[in-house]
Amino acid sequence: MAMMTRRMAGASALGFLFTASMVAAQAPASVRVRTTIVSVEGGTLTAKARDGTEIKIKLADNAPVNEVVKAPLSDIKEGSYLAITASPQPDGSQKAMAILILPPSVHPPEGFSNWDLPNSTMTNATVASQAAGVDGQTLTVTYKDGEKTIIVPANAEIVTYKKASMADLKPGEKIFIFAAKKLPDGILEAPNISFGDHGVWR
Repeated sequence: MAMMTRRMAGASALGFLFTASMVAAQAPASVRVRTTIVSVEGGTLTAKARDGTEIKIKLADNAPVNEVVKAPLSDIKEGSYLAITASPQPDGSQKAMAILILPPSVHPPEGFSNWDLPNSTMTNATVASQAAGVDGQTLTVTYKDGEKTIIVPANAEIVTYKKASMADLKPGEKIFIFAAKKLPDGILEAPNISFGDHGVWR
């Protein structure tokens, strides 16, 4: 998501779900990170990116750690705040690939933008209405200055956050970080980490 904030092969999107905000030229660059933990030492993770590059990640003080878990479609209700990874349709609607139901304590900036998967978008918005549709449930979601019609097919993955901690981050876990800051020594500082088999790689 522009100015905001999975398993790619068939799992879901987070995200879970957010885009790095623009930062001043003097500030450390922000990057979106999808990677797999290799080892954990204290508060520092060694991880391997998809291209095999090894990176070091340090959690910021009090950084939230969340496990991404499956949720039923019925958990989406009017007033739910969602992060939706979708593909644009010819009629202007968006077909959801994955939907992250965000808990009240997590509220990234609302909006709509292109996402970093092929032919994909990200919408952070509130559910205004729900209806049954030919291809699945249809959601109308609203955000500042706009709204979108979201088609939720049967194969869309619905996920949410379960609160976790640094102790839950183990070697082999897939993680996703929104807006990590690259420090002068090359280490990435993570303001948050999501992990699990659902939602992380999108």
